Amino acid sequence: MDYLLSFIDIVLHLDKHLALLVQQYGQWIYVILFAIIFSETGFVVTPFLPGDSLIFVAGALAALGGMDIGILLAVLSAAAILGNMVNYQIGRFLGPKVFHWEQSRFFNKAALDKTHAFYEKHGGKTLVISRFLPLFRTFAPFVAGIGAMGYARFTVFNLIGALAWVGSLTLAGYWFGNLPWIQQNLTLVIVAIIVISLLPVVYGWWQHRQAGGQA
Repeated sequence: MDYLLSFIDIVLHLDKHLALLVQQYGQWIYVILFAIIFSETGFVVTPFLPGDSLIFVAGALAALGGMDIGILLAVLSAAAILGNMVNYQIGRFLGPKVFHWEQSRFFNKAALDKTHAFYEKHGGKTLVISRFLPLFRTFAPFVAGIGAMGYARFTVFNLIGALAWVGSLTLAGYWFGNLPWIQQNLTLVIVAIIVISLLPVVYGWWQHRQAGGQA
């Protein structure tokens, strides 16, 4: 329970925690941010990491001079691209047998099934759209690997999705993150980012429940 509360505190007060890390680790902050974004996108067991809000806050801190915006964009983009590449290769290696795995603390089978259904409907666009959707973001490249999407085609969608996701959120933080109202209500803004990013997931769940009730 204490671990969960600590994690929630870190997510809701990313500005304070990230600013402290910048002060403590200096240039090593880029390595830390790379590791977090790489892990969130690269491994199916870490979809809980705060990707969206972390990128936004990092952009806001860059505007204050804590980080170089050019280096930050390059590092976060590289992490997002390479994370998806690793996830894709893991999916290719494991194959369809993962759909027979049981739900567990470290594996969200329901999210995998929903991402697979989304992938079947939208194909390669899933890799772009899912970048802005928690859980789906982590499972999309994994499912693409399972479905044996061609590597060249995967790479194109991977690059587009990563650059759009990182670029939009980092620059939004850089341009707007330090406006007085946002600074005074940053916790609320972080919650709003999380809620907005989860809305499509909730809507999909609601549609699924409705379809099930009509069946």
